[in-house]
Amino acid sequence: MTQMRTPPPQVWPTLRANDARALIRFLVDAFGFEETVVHGDGDRVDHAQLSWPLGGGIMLGSANRGDDPWALTPGTFGCYVVVDEIDKLHERAVAAGAEITREPFDTDYGSRDFAARDPEGNLWQFGTYRGEPAAA
Repeated sequence: MTQMRTPPPQVWPTLRANDARALIRFLVDAFGFEETVVHGDGDRVDHAQLSWPLGGGIMLGSANRGDDPWALTPGTFGCYVVVDEIDKLHERAVAAGAEITREPFDTDYGSRDFAARDPEGNLWQFGTYRGEPAAA
């Protein structure tokens, strides 16, 4: 029998960071991203992929690289991330020193969410809402 595999994500949110290595550590420790690959020497990160346990992930790198054709301003990123256990992740984020911008709350469309800011200033909202299915 052939085993079916979920295809890898085809949309990758990206961001830049003033201290990419510190941001990677924070995103792993506070939010539970998994460090998949990090390329670069010393403090410089040319490319990093952080996977999300439920699927998908983000890519990031160091800002202020003179050769960066994808020069994004650090701290201007925002992302919604699907989570099964909001309160457990909220506790983890608080313990890791995340700035919580909105405590856990229930939405009128059935999601449970909370929001936080990372040390670079990026906004993250975590919630149980998985989106609506695409039209057939």
